[in-house]
Amino acid sequence: MNINQASADTIADSASKQRFAGAKVAAVAYSLIAYLAFFGSILYAIGFIGNLVVPKSIDTGTGQSSLLAITINCGLMALFALQHSVMARPFFKRWITRFIPAGIERSTYVLLSSVALSVVFWQWQPMTEQIWRVESLPGMLVITGLYFLGWAVVFLSSFMINHFELFGLKQVYDYCKETPSVETPFTVRYFYAFVRHPLMLGFLIAIWAAPVMTAGHLLFSVVLTIYILLAVKYLEEKDLRRAIGAEYDAYSKRVPMVVPRLTGRPK
Repeated sequence: MNINQASADTIADSASKQRFAGAKVAAVAYSLIAYLAFFGSILYAIGFIGNLVVPKSIDTGTGQSSLLAITINCGLMALFALQHSVMARPFFKRWITRFIPAGIERSTYVLLSSVALSVVFWQWQPMTEQIWRVESLPGMLVITGLYFLGWAVVFLSSFMINHFELFGLKQVYDYCKETPSVETPFTVRYFYAFVRHPLMLGFLIAIWAAPVMTAGHLLFSVVLTIYILLAVKYLEEKDLRRAIGAEYDAYSKRVPMVVPRLTGRPK
């Protein structure tokens, strides 16, 4: 190899390293934007579903139940469900990582989930007829407490597995360190010793704990409950069994899917 060739190779190698360094910076920025989008959308969801603080909540406005309102709201939730379910499947992950680095695949999922959820908030059609209303102050306080308990279960559950892996930050860290991103090993601890999907349990508590239940809120709760139960049972559980195998089969036999047993701590 002559001197000119060696010099050209050195320059090319230096340029390649600079490009990869730039890609790392872009990946970190992208993952942080995705995480902040998630955090903003989940905080807005707490206000939206609970009719708290946010400029537009699930009951903002004077809209009445109509075929158009029901169709639009169901369509919005179907859009969210489709994005949420399809992008989480292994076949989609394999496909999308043909076009983007594997390190930002999860961040992309988180970002687009936040966008889909924001579209639901933006275009939701209020249906304000009241189905029930708790008048007593103690009853309102208990139900409101359950509402925030549900969200607390959601957040705590995410840290009982790996919060930063769940929302894509760990994968980007591994990408920047140029190490293979290995999923956190399957473990059973804390809430996961009582139900296999405490995150979903938290969501279900939150969407049903309403001192005032309107027609729109009821539609939201019913559709989301059906989606959660079907998606967990027929999609997520299937993927977990395929990935983990017999260990997960044994776990599923002793620990219920979403609703905890009332007969005490599982063995």
